[in-house]
Amino acid sequence: MILQKEIKLTPRPKGMHLITGEIIRILPPLPKTGIVNLFLKHTSAALTLTENADPDVRKDLSEILDRLAPEAAPYYLHTAEGPDDMAAHAKTVMLGATLTIPISDGYLNVGTWQGIFLCEFRDHGGPRDLVITIIGE
Repeated sequence: MILQKEIKLTPRPKGMHLITGEIIRILPPLPKTGIVNLFLKHTSAALTLTENADPDVRKDLSEILDRLAPEAAPYYLHTAEGPDDMAAHAKTVMLGATLTIPISDGYLNVGTWQGIFLCEFRDHGGPRDLVITIIGE
């Protein structure tokens, strides 16, 4: 069985946003075993799976990424879309636009403290398109 669905995530401000619940709510009943692949169709936002209990983790990760790819760095050539644009692309390359999560016993098999996050790197990124593909038996 292969199912695919494309959804539009609501616009969010810059930051790391827990979207696990939103994803689970729109999923159909999952097969007993398989995988779910999430693909974000954007170059200035990312997906990651990380700590979902302590919000300080999100703040720290955002700070780390901001130091690695600062906005408006004088060496950026790509600046047509504003000071946050090239930094957003760099952060997306670091984290990635896809997640693959195993399905076990009909549920997403993530760790106790893991959550799915949309990492919005733009001040005004707008709605984000997400393709969800389920492969299972």
